[in-house]
Amino acid sequence: MTLTPRAQLALTFAAALAFLAWDLTPFDMVIAGWSGTPKGFALRDNWWMTEVLHDAARKLSLIVWVASCVAVRWPFGPWKRLEASRRLQFAVTAGLAALAIVAIKSVSATSCPWDMAAFGRFAHQLSHWTLQSDGGVGHCFPSGHASSGFVYFAGYFAFRRSHPRAARAWFLGALLLGIVFGLNQQLRGAHFMSHTLWSAWVCWTIALALDWVWSRGIARRLSARP
Repeated sequence: MTLTPRAQLALTFAAALAFLAWDLTPFDMVIAGWSGTPKGFALRDNWWMTEVLHDAARKLSLIVWVASCVAVRWPFGPWKRLEASRRLQFAVTAGLAALAIVAIKSVSATSCPWDMAAFGRFAHQLSHWTLQSDGGVGHCFPSGHASSGFVYFAGYFAFRRSHPRAARAWFLGALLLGIVFGLNQQLRGAHFMSHTLWSAWVCWTIALALDWVWSRGIARRLSARP
C-alpha cells in the first residue's frame, strides 16, 4: 500500500466527493432499516455489542494511544522500530484525529438513527452539514466509536517510509477495526453508515496533513528542543 503524495490527495478528494454524493441518497435510512423497526432497534442493548464491541473496545483503543504517548520517550513494542520523530508523529496524529471527531460532534445538529421518527422517536433526517435542528438531541455525527479504529491510520504514515510492511498492517488494522466498530453501532441504531464513512475520512485526512508537516522536518525541530 504505497501511494505517491499526489495519489493520496486524489484518493482523499475522490472519497470526499463520493461521501457527499452518498449524503444525497436514501442509503442511510435504507441500511438503518435492516436492523431498525418502527419500534426501535432490537440490538440497541445487546450485551456483546455494548459491553465488548463498544465499551471494552473503546478502552482498549485509549490504552493503545496512551502506550504510544509513553513510547515517544521510552520506546517499546512496535514503536521501538521508529525514530523519535515518527513516534511523536504517531501519538500526535492519533490524538488530533480523535479530538477532531469530538469537536465536530460537539457542533453537529445530526441525531442518531434511534432518535428518528421512522424508528419510533421524533427526529427527522436532515443534511449533516446544516446547523438546523432535526428535532432530536443531535451531536451524533460523525461516528466517534468508529474513529477508535480509524485514528490508527497514524501508524500507516509513521511506519511507511522505514517499515512498509508494518505500515500496511497498521492501515489494514485501522480500516478493519473502524469498519467493525462502525457496523456495530449501526446495528444498534447509534449511527448511520455515512457517520462511519466521514469518520474514516476525517481521520485519514488529518493523518495525511500531519504527515506532510512531519516530512518537512518540523517535528524534528520540535522534538530537539529542550
